[in-house]
Amino acid sequence: MKPSRDINRLIEIMAALRTPGTGCPWDLEQTFDSIVPYTLEEAYEVADAIARGDLAHLKDELGDLLLQVVFHARMAQEQGVFDFGDVVDAITTKLIRRHPHVFADAEGRTAEAVKGLWERIKAEERAERGAGPEAGALAGVPVALPALTRALKLQNKAGDVGFDWNDTRAVLAKIREEADEIEAALDAQDEAHAATEVGDLLFAVVNLARHLDADPEGLLRDASRKFERRFASIERTLAARGKTPKEATLAEMDALWDAAKAAEKAGGQQ
Repeated sequence: MKPSRDINRLIEIMAALRTPGTGCPWDLEQTFDSIVPYTLEEAYEVADAIARGDLAHLKDELGDLLLQVVFHARMAQEQGVFDFGDVVDAITTKLIRRHPHVFADAEGRTAEAVKGLWERIKAEERAERGAGPEAGALAGVPVALPALTRALKLQNKAGDVGFDWNDTRAVLAKIREEADEIEAALDAQDEAHAATEVGDLLFAVVNLARHLDADPEGLLRDASRKFERRFASIERTLAARGKTPKEATLAEMDALWDAAKAAEKAGGQQ
């Protein structure tokens, strides 16, 4: 079997891998549940390639993610539920239905108008499935989403029905309130309560990012990369002195951190 640009070849390869007796033992053992972690991992690797601007790697990661779709579709086909063609039909039908401003006569050429149209059509689809308003304003946010992303989506849905602050500074005040509650719990030596309050603080911080039109997942990824970069600078400087971080004092590492931060700002990095 040779490689091909044709999606049908990928479907054939997946079928061969799942054929009892001649297929791959590992692939044959898999179920929807066992494959989910790999599906999520591949999606994150796509996001990572994009964040690094590595388009050559992105091509490979998109292929890995496409394989996950084909894998799930093959398992569903084996159970007689649907196949890959049904998946393609479902998404093309959805895209056409949700873009009447492109494929029909509906008006709405601005991004804001399109967003409103999209949400209205989604609401109609939920009603058709029997998941109307009675399901609740927060319905439809997957539990398996990353926590920051799920918090953001829940807050957006609540905001859509008016449960929201109108002032960004009010959100900042809420963050200070949550920090004060953590401090009170620590003063009371109630670490369990303090940990719960940390969750409330994180939720409030997500809300602040939302009011600043920023993606909290992206912000935290950027902050993590910044931390890695600056800590690597500390390690390099210590290595030049013949030390490891474990052999350095906290004060010494703090000073090197400040130096790395100052160097980045001087170089135009935030």
